[in-house]
Amino acid sequence: MALVATGLTKPRSIQFDSAGNLLVVQSGVGIASLAFQDAGGLCLSVTTQQTVVDAGELNHGIALSQDGRTLYASSPEAAYSWEYDPGTAKVGASNKTLVTGMTTEDHTTRTLLLSQKVDGILLVSRGSTSNVDLQTLDLSSGHSQIKAFNLSSVPESGYQFDTEGLRLGWGLRNSVGVAEHPDTGGIYSVENSVDQIMREGKDVHQDNPGEEMNFHGYLNGTEYAPQGSNYGYPSCFAAWVPSDLPLNSNLSVGSNFAMGDQNNTINDTFCAGRTPPRLTFQAHMAPLDLKFNNSASEAWVSFHGSWDRSDPVGYKLSVIPFKDGEPVAAPDNNTATTDIFQNSDNSVCPQHCFRPVGIAFDAQGRLFVSSDATGEIYVIERDVSSDGTKASGSSSAASPSPTSGAVKEWKYNLFVLFLALVYSSLSF
Repeated sequence: MALVATGLTKPRSIQFDSAGNLLVVQSGVGIASLAFQDAGGLCLSVTTQQTVVDAGELNHGIALSQDGRTLYASSPEAAYSWEYDPGTAKVGASNKTLVTGMTTEDHTTRTLLLSQKVDGILLVSRGSTSNVDLQTLDLSSGHSQIKAFNLSSVPESGYQFDTEGLRLGWGLRNSVGVAEHPDTGGIYSVENSVDQIMREGKDVHQDNPGEEMNFHGYLNGTEYAPQGSNYGYPSCFAAWVPSDLPLNSNLSVGSNFAMGDQNNTINDTFCAGRTPPRLTFQAHMAPLDLKFNNSASEAWVSFHGSWDRSDPVGYKLSVIPFKDGEPVAAPDNNTATTDIFQNSDNSVCPQHCFRPVGIAFDAQGRLFVSSDATGEIYVIERDVSSDGTKASGSSSAASPSPTSGAVKEWKYNLFVLFLALVYSSLSF
């Protein structure tokens, strides 16, 4: 593990272009390009940093076309595109509005995903406007939805998010991380669930509800019956610690349960009819990005970290084994993730610690991750294993499962030591 960039302003999503430049969305500033001197392995240093787009309204989303010549980015209101030259890391003089009408006051990220399996399809994820957003119950509000838009026929003023596009799912409180499986083309997202929840008069928010990984079907026409369906929010949520919930006899990890007091309309039976998560994670870890490795055998998740919990959780990068296009773990599994690196002391979080956001793999399979709280970018790669092959994330050789002993080969201890030294010497 190595620190490769510092001094950035709230770096969020990151994306490599075809020339090897790392494009970084700096929230409230715009997009920067980082060029590296690369001596192999973890030996990288920034040689050039330049502004690609100077626009304070940009705050999170970024994507590139398959040919690398069109750059996409988002503000709370809209998604835009620019002509892009990877050789110079510069954009054309003007941009084009693709999707608009998305302004809200609370969850303002608009994650972008350009399909690599179906040409010219842009996915946009939009969250809720509050912790419990009742407008989400109205499909025409556009709140808490993931939609796909055909870039070959964009209206002159852009698509209206609320009323246009193909809906992949709704009732998704704030699905910031969205990814397409490299082999199957299946669309997955990771969702930040509700805070400060009550059930039957009891405060259950410490360990419920769980954060979610949801599946949304395919963009190529492959049939998936729940595609476009409701995933529960703002009425239903996934259990993480069922034993803490009143009236829990029919609940297990990942079961959809009703928030508040059950009634004849909203109850656990009603919630059982909502599309359940494919996996559930510990409450309040705040997943913000989701990326598959080059071999499609793992999904990586950045957990930005909690605020709505007595003991902070999250603030780490974790991995989930995949096989045949889906997680190896069953939906009711509560140990589906393996933690790869994290802060040595979460008690100082969220103010004084590393908070991962964006994930990107380079052409060599090295993983880069941004930390918005500290303005940094790190790189991680797997060590050579005992049999002489590289573990996954690397461009050579297949990887053993991250649940095996091979995961210990990651440079985890070095990273924890580094963070301990850095944060013990900083004043905030």
